[in-house]
Amino acid sequence: MFVIRVFNHYIHRRILMQVLFDFGLIVTAVMGAVFFGRQHSQFLLSATATLSFSLAICIFLINIASGFYRQAHNRSFTETLARAGLAALIALPLAYGIFSTLPESVENSSALSLSAVIAVAAVLLHRVYAAHAGVKAGTRTRILVLGSGPAAKLVGETLRASDPTAEIVGYFSAPNEQQVAVAPSQIVAGQSLAQTALKAGVSEIVVAVTERRGGNMPLRDLLDCKIQGIRVSDISTHFEKTLGKLRLDYVNAGWLIFGDGFDQGFFRTAVKRLFDIVSATVLLLVSAPVMLVTMVLIKLESPGPVFYRQQRVGLNGVPFDVVKFRSMRNDAEKDGKPRWATAADDRVTSVGRVIRKVRIDELPQLFNVLKGEMSIVGPRPERPFFVDKLTQEIPYYAVRHSIKPGVTGWAQVRYHYGATVEDSQEKLQYDLYYVKNHTLFLDLLILFETVAVVLTGKGAR
Repeated sequence: MFVIRVFNHYIHRRILMQVLFDFGLIVTAVMGAVFFGRQHSQFLLSATATLSFSLAICIFLINIASGFYRQAHNRSFTETLARAGLAALIALPLAYGIFSTLPESVENSSALSLSAVIAVAAVLLHRVYAAHAGVKAGTRTRILVLGSGPAAKLVGETLRASDPTAEIVGYFSAPNEQQVAVAPSQIVAGQSLAQTALKAGVSEIVVAVTERRGGNMPLRDLLDCKIQGIRVSDISTHFEKTLGKLRLDYVNAGWLIFGDGFDQGFFRTAVKRLFDIVSATVLLLVSAPVMLVTMVLIKLESPGPVFYRQQRVGLNGVPFDVVKFRSMRNDAEKDGKPRWATAADDRVTSVGRVIRKVRIDELPQLFNVLKGEMSIVGPRPERPFFVDKLTQEIPYYAVRHSIKPGVTGWAQVRYHYGATVEDSQEKLQYDLYYVKNHTLFLDLLILFETVAVVLTGKGAR
């Protein structure tokens, strides 16, 4: 799978091409309307270029929030249309409004506004088409998997499920491999790995050999492949870039220690803190009316406090009190035993069910952000009782406490709400990816994907 690393975050080549296409279409359409018009003043060219670039950036953000720049081969056509319709309700008036700011003295201002609206409509229609269009055979990334055991089989399954642009050429058995899990018809025979890969026109080799001692790794052949321009990835890196998570069953301490990532330097910490303060302040100002109405509704529906305080584990394992809107009955844990919230939890009030669905109950955590106890983006803060339990049962669980917990996070937008140890293990794999690769760029992507999660109610509990 051909991915490009942008600010530590893996992005598929196809996604980048879609972004560039959308950006280019909007700018070209609007600037084309200028050149076909009768006015070509320096002011008009400069103003139109600025507005078209601004519009392109706005549409880019709307498309991220709508989930149009994520793999959508498992999404229904109806769902894609619904997303496009919602995006159009925001994007089309926005396009017209941006170009309405041109001075009245510009003769063809209405034509420019119309061209902007048409360009945005074309972008949204193309997003619908691209989400469900088949991938041409010539554009697929040809991948050869080194190994034929359970790990190799899992690599093939994840590629087929997550990337429609990947074409698995076959599996090349490693020397002295004991267990075969793939079908014999999928195993590629050849004198050497390098010759087989070159003959098959392979773009990438994924090394899915878990036992690498005793001559199991054809290192010379792998070096020859790399020299010939074929990308070589180990299984841990494959899952990291393909699924956006670190699979615990194929991660080892050596890979984490000697690989890149885990940038916790002063500059990154300072930038993240500044981003947290600015974002939390803006979000509190914008959401103040919603928070006020929520407070009144909670008070009217059931007795008890409006806010709910609960001890959570923060940076470096230090506990703090998280603040949320109360969404459960006041006696939700009257027996004193901590319990995970479930999808149909009978302890949740009517108002609580609504505010959980659209994540309004999380808004008071912005005060925790301003106090420096939390970040806008980070792993979800968990209760000490569950942290003690999960640290004993799940390897590397404590690594997630090396950064501040967040109001939203990579795991929250990629996986539904978890209420079991297995769910916590799955979410930890996304948290580890974030801890390893977090940057301001990834934080911004997560924020815009959070908008899509809120709008669709995905992962609510």
